Amino acid sequence: MDPRSQIIVALDCDNRATADAVVEQLGGECRFYKVGLELLTAAGPEVIKDLVGRGKELFLDLKLFEIPNSVAGAVRAAGALGVSMVTVHGMGGISIMSAAVDAARDFPGLRILALTVVTSMTDADLTDIGVGGTVDEQVLRLARLAQKAGCHGVIASPQDVAALRSTLGPDALIVTPGVALPGESPAEHARPGTPRAAITAGASHVVVGRTVTRAADPTAAFRLVRASLAP
Repeated sequence: MDPRSQIIVALDCDNRATADAVVEQLGGECRFYKVGLELLTAAGPEVIKDLVGRGKELFLDLKLFEIPNSVAGAVRAAGALGVSMVTVHGMGGISIMSAAVDAARDFPGLRILALTVVTSMTDADLTDIGVGGTVDEQVLRLARLAQKAGCHGVIASPQDVAALRSTLGPDALIVTPGVALPGESPAEHARPGTPRAAITAGASHVVVGRTVTRAADPTAAFRLVRASLAP
């Protein structure tokens, strides 16, 4: 796969102007963007329509965790916007994930990804909310459930990728936030890794945020990430 297609730049911005500036600076270098709850709440769906209209692929990171009917409605709305990926929360169970998959069938380009365990969580955090076992065990448990529900793939940390690829097989999408170039701070991610390590372990995509968006030269930073993925 072309490394440019494997890099998703996270527009974790609190306003439309900042997001637009990043997209403008990156120009044709970046094909794939992530919009999460912060930017969607601040700027509304118009930012998604604009990106899709400019020929960009869009990962809408909603982490849907609601009753199945509401999840299905949100997925249909995402499909109508032209997004390529949307996330549901694996902790919602098989009925929620199945509802999302069923709703996506009307949109051939839409992929449903299940969040396993967010990259900021540790074993202690799982214990606090009453989940037995380790993060590693929970990631695989939810990934198997997501596959049973028909999800196209999962969201997990770079450290989870090798086990997930072995479990899910060659065709599943494995999208990894929590990546940073060597020497950079992992910020709030408790289970980080480098883009190259994630792809080498079997990730289909890596999500990069401040590595690119807060760089003095976002284009140069993006090219560094892309170069790090080259064989």
